[in-house]
Amino acid sequence: MKSETEEKYRLYESTLEERVNTCDGILQQVDDTQNLFEELQSLHSSVAIKTQTLHDACDQLLVEKQRLIGFAEALRSRLNYFDELENASTSFYSQTMNIGNEQFLPLLKRLDDCILYVENNPLYAESAVYLVKFRQLQSRALGMIRSHVLSTLKAASSQVQAAIRGSGSGKNAVTEGVEASLIYVRFKAAAGELKPVFNEIESRSSKKEYAQVLSECHSLFCEQRLYLIRGMVQQRISEFAKKEALPSFTRSGCAYLMEACQFEHQLFAHFFPASASDVSSMAPLMDPLCTHLYDTLRPRLIYEGNIDSLCELVDILKAEVLGEQLSRRGKSAAGLRPILQRILADVLERLAFCARTHIREGIANFRPSDEDLDYPGKLERSTISSANVSDNSDMYATWYRPLEKTVSCLSKLYHCLESSVFTGLALEAVEVCTASLQSASKVIAKRATPMDGQLFLIKHLLILREQIAPFEIEFSVTHKELDFSHLLDHLR
Repeated sequence: MKSETEEKYRLYESTLEERVNTCDGILQQVDDTQNLFEELQSLHSSVAIKTQTLHDACDQLLVEKQRLIGFAEALRSRLNYFDELENASTSFYSQTMNIGNEQFLPLLKRLDDCILYVENNPLYAESAVYLVKFRQLQSRALGMIRSHVLSTLKAASSQVQAAIRGSGSGKNAVTEGVEASLIYVRFKAAAGELKPVFNEIESRSSKKEYAQVLSECHSLFCEQRLYLIRGMVQQRISEFAKKEALPSFTRSGCAYLMEACQFEHQLFAHFFPASASDVSSMAPLMDPLCTHLYDTLRPRLIYEGNIDSLCELVDILKAEVLGEQLSRRGKSAAGLRPILQRILADVLERLAFCARTHIREGIANFRPSDEDLDYPGKLERSTISSANVSDNSDMYATWYRPLEKTVSCLSKLYHCLESSVFTGLALEAVEVCTASLQSASKVIAKRATPMDGQLFLIKHLLILREQIAPFEIEFSVTHKELDFSHLLDHLR
């Protein structure tokens, strides 16, 4: 019994020892596993650190790559302006390059961009050398434009001249149908290829090189247009001068020249839309045409001594030409204003001269006849012939002739001359008229009675005052004198 119990406990002890050994083995395996996990964790941390380091290095390399790419692109974009020199040189010196080539204008624009870039970056290496070479190419291109414009305009003029000779209408007016078609429509069609070139030049006219070329194109255009129309305009003005009196010739000549200039301005605006508002652009064309009208008018003005005709001329130039027609046509005829004002100034100068001559010869140097001094007989006859004076002729019949000439002259000059000039002439006329009336009064007093002489003078002075009142001029003259007689005693 005891041995069985002991055996049982020994078996139990043996089982426990096995279980303990098993647990120890498991614990050993757990420790080994834990050590492996710790080693694996250490390796993982090391790999993570290396991976992060590699990732950061890759990011840095990527950033550096992008920076280098950007730098390369920026460098390439800057070098493109300098590299363009070779391409531009090859193109502009090519035998096939001309203004009609579709690549010419874009290439010229690219050349302008290169010049602007090099000018704005003078610190770049050899920028001065490249700038000189770019400008040489630009000068060559602009020279090609000048030559092309000149040859095209000359060809267009030749076509128009040939068409005029062929149609047999070379002597017709500029504004007539066939002539207008040949001179304007045909010329516009023949020179139509220049319009894009002119538009490009005008768009860059802020640069002095293009402004100079544009000015030269204006001159070339005006020169060819003048070559076409000068003869016809001169012929028509000469026809007016031969057939018409001076006032009518002035009206017709100015109207015709305005119409011709309006057509020329419309044609100019077709080719140079941005420059049409500048009147000076068409000066090479307008000035010779205007000068011919002036040269034709001036000799006749110099020999014109009729005050009525000169006053009519002033009215035509002021009211009709400068006032109505020139304002209605606007900028198209603005180039005529200087020459028209010059003509008006000459007419006013001639009118003032003739007025002074009339005052001197017709009033101051008037030599009355016995009939002129027949007072009061002239008044008595006028009263008998008409008890009621109803017209100006009967009224003037009783006036002394210098008074009539004075009033008539001043009434004509009042609306024609400037205020300062008219005032001087009016004072002179009134002064000599008053002197003439006083002289006539003395003669009448001797021939008739002193009372008749005084009544004559009073009557005509009242008429003179009444007639000059509407002129609103101060006719009184103040004479100042200094009396030094009281100083003689002190000087002795």
